[in-house]
Amino acid sequence: MNPNCARCGKIVYPTEKVNCLDKFWHKACFHCETCKMTLNMKNYKGYEKTPYCNAHYPKQSFTMVADTPENLRLKQQSELQSQVRYKEEFEKNKGKGFSVVADTPELQRIKKTQDQISNIKYHEEFEKSRMAPSGGEGMESERRDTQEQQQPPHHIPASAPVYQQPQQQPVAQSYGGYKEPAAPVSIPCRAPGGGGKRYRAVYDYSAADEDEVSFQDGDTIVNVQQIDDGWMYGTVERTGDTGMLPANYVEAI
Repeated sequence: MNPNCARCGKIVYPTEKVNCLDKFWHKACFHCETCKMTLNMKNYKGYEKTPYCNAHYPKQSFTMVADTPENLRLKQQSELQSQVRYKEEFEKNKGKGFSVVADTPELQRIKKTQDQISNIKYHEEFEKSRMAPSGGEGMESERRDTQEQQQPPHHIPASAPVYQQPQQQPVAQSYGGYKEPAAPVSIPCRAPGGGGKRYRAVYDYSAADEDEVSFQDGDTIVNVQQIDDGWMYGTVERTGDTGMLPANYVEAI
């Protein structure tokens, strides 16, 4: 069935049919809406499904809005609201500094493996540090006590042998049938030689774990052993406590 013309409403036969702008037209009816100039498929311009020539094609125009006090107030209010919302979002995200990474099963597996490796390494280093100074802790305490109690005027080197003269046992005196007991003889012992590294604390530190020690600025740390770049193991001479301590809190003597 033949369609009707969009302009005149009459039947459009195939020999004079123009199919354009989703409508059917007679060739004579396909003209400019304003000047009635006949158009073809090369020179027409469509606007709201109506053909126009190039000269009479409707041009879109913008309406100027005057800067009235009311419009200025609305503009300022919109800017303030945008600024408040920006500051609110900034405060929420302040200090986070993160990038969103998809939490895939592969990343979770890698993270779990890294945590296990770090935990095993920490315990391994800790056990080594605890076992290393175990043989010298008793000698260190004895040497510290001896050094505090006596400071001989003439120091005898640790390498030089010390010879002790035999002391004569005093004879017990008897009065009647009673014998006075002999006085105990004190045998001087040699002070153990100092060994191990000595450090001095340059800051106060409070132990954050059971295997750490607390100390104050100026304390002497003896029998120090290096665990890694950040931690040491030693004894605080003032308190006698032995454990781990941060390496950046002390300096070598």
